[in-house]
Amino acid sequence: MTAKKKRPTQADVAERANVSQAMVSYVINDNPSISIPDETRQRIRDAMAELSYVPNITARRLRSSKTYTIAGVIPDITNPFYPAFERGIQDTVNRYGYDLVMYNTDGKVEQERKCLDSLLQGRVDGVVGVFFHMRTNDLTALIEQQIQVVRLEAMPKRPGELPIDNIYVDNAAAAKTAVELLIHQGHSRIAMLTSQEGPARFREMGYQEALTAHGIEATNAMMSSGAYSEDGGYTAMQNLLQRGDRPSAVFAANDLMAMGAMIAIREAGLSIPRDIAIVGFDDIPAAKLVFPALTTVAQFQHALGQRAAEMLMERLNGQVENRGRSIEMPYHLIERDSTR
Repeated sequence: MTAKKKRPTQADVAERANVSQAMVSYVINDNPSISIPDETRQRIRDAMAELSYVPNITARRLRSSKTYTIAGVIPDITNPFYPAFERGIQDTVNRYGYDLVMYNTDGKVEQERKCLDSLLQGRVDGVVGVFFHMRTNDLTALIEQQIQVVRLEAMPKRPGELPIDNIYVDNAAAAKTAVELLIHQGHSRIAMLTSQEGPARFREMGYQEALTAHGIEATNAMMSSGAYSEDGGYTAMQNLLQRGDRPSAVFAANDLMAMGAMIAIREAGLSIPRDIAIVGFDDIPAAKLVFPALTTVAQFQHALGQRAAEMLMERLNGQVENRGRSIEMPYHLIERDSTR
């Protein structure tokens, strides 16, 4: 019978890294009150990897009031934007020795409330969330239970007195940049495929601001609404083409809608971008794989998830004051063949 392999301990890691066991503990628990040189910290992590050392989460929980679990709340796991965002969260919390559990709300108010009820059971220490319906007042109960909160927002948001942090990309400014690309290419009949879901309304604001700034009238005839999905974009584009006096360019509220619109355009016997140029939003992985490759706005989803999780860890480790913070993240317009 094969003897059971001994599980490596903190003492083993300390010996391999040539440091004290206390130093290993400080790194594992990411103690903010202890200053540890980066070289020493990396040496300890390398030793942990070499020995396949896994911290005993159960023991850590017993020694403190923490669960060492973080919740991620997203509206649509099938939208390729969110897995990359979630991966950024996971990569970060893993480094701090936390587990991650995910909630999918489908962007529905009742599901968001059900999610909050679950979180209030005390199973997590913090939340990184994308909430379409829950406002600050709805999240106050989490703060009262010492559950820290970071929100991904679609527009600049002033920090409040409550310790709720916001991270955001200015969707209106990004959308305005995308539409201005089309204007600078000579388009004046620019339609938008919008939605009642998610950040679409803020992207619609940017669309309208761009047209107004360049003296182009924004009319309802150039707006078509649908679900925030490929099917939604397909249907919205079909409706737009049936109205006559078709646009020469289209800005879609997200890449999925843009891809659905591309199918509808081709089915109508039209060419992209010769007959209709098209711009999306999000830069999901498929954006550069479709034909023609899609011009779109990159939000750097993985980096968004990483920074949001880092903000949460700073809260959990007592590195920031009580007042909320609001941090803007960058966007970048990527021009591809769908507009040139």
